[in-house]
Amino acid sequence: MERQIDRRDFMRLAGYGGVVFASGLVTGGCASPSGSAGAASQAASEFHFVQLSDLHWGFEGPPNPDARGTLLKAIASVNGLSQAPDFVVFTGDLTHSTDDPKERRVRMTQVREHIAKLNVKTIYFMPGEHDASLDRGEAFQEFFGKTHYTFDHKGVHFVVLDNVSDPSASIGEDQLAWLAADLANRPRNAPIVVLTHRPLFDMYPQWDWATRDGAKAIALLEPFEHVTVFYGHIHQEHHQMTGRIAHHAAKSLMFPLPAPGSQPKRTPIAWDASAPYRGLGWRDVEADGSRAYYELQERNVQGA
Repeated sequence: MERQIDRRDFMRLAGYGGVVFASGLVTGGCASPSGSAGAASQAASEFHFVQLSDLHWGFEGPPNPDARGTLLKAIASVNGLSQAPDFVVFTGDLTHSTDDPKERRVRMTQVREHIAKLNVKTIYFMPGEHDASLDRGEAFQEFFGKTHYTFDHKGVHFVVLDNVSDPSASIGEDQLAWLAADLANRPRNAPIVVLTHRPLFDMYPQWDWATRDGAKAIALLEPFEHVTVFYGHIHQEHHQMTGRIAHHAAKSLMFPLPAPGSQPKRTPIAWDASAPYRGLGWRDVEADGSRAYYELQERNVQGA
């Protein structure tokens, strides 16, 4: 008998290449189907995607002496998966911040060329504050398209929120109204995945680990039974609940950051030559839309 996993009970499972983290609710309106017809329906709703975050292309410094290599290593690992993902999502900070608009576009050109090496047909992008806050997303949109949008895949509704183009670290009333309109006619048991850069909840505002009006977005999402948020920004794996909404932060591909409030300043964790690439990684997600269930496997960046 298949075990049902309540959203409030995260299960840690041993997994190759990192830790597997199960998140989802399979009771109620998204119950696991039974019988041969149900099995066929479940198979049709299963899919696989990859989350990469915080590439910071253009960064140079002691926290990562292989600054131009870690993205390429991650791409090679994704291309080497036994089963190609249905799609890849990049949850922001594709490039490292620069005050020079020309250099910003050079970095975006370079990172786009590298990302094109992924053996994946569908790739979704969203900005981080390093990509967008200095020009309100102008350059990002030239290279990667819209900063907020929706898409659907095998029964799951994905919402990409932009909480970085506004320099005040806000979503903004116009985008919140857009989100409310998008959600207005959806069933309360519809599986919804939100992709964004900053955490929507107040993790640690002193370090800019929050969204000023994130509580308004959470309030719009809270009535729905099956909402999962994938985000980046904090450069470390992190899992948290707000009510019945599960939030999962991904590691960075450039440098790890310390646990919130664990030290006076938000400075990168020093590179350890005895354990290179420690704290750097990406996420593999096995999903089942029919059960609003996601199995997260944290993959480490592997050295050459």
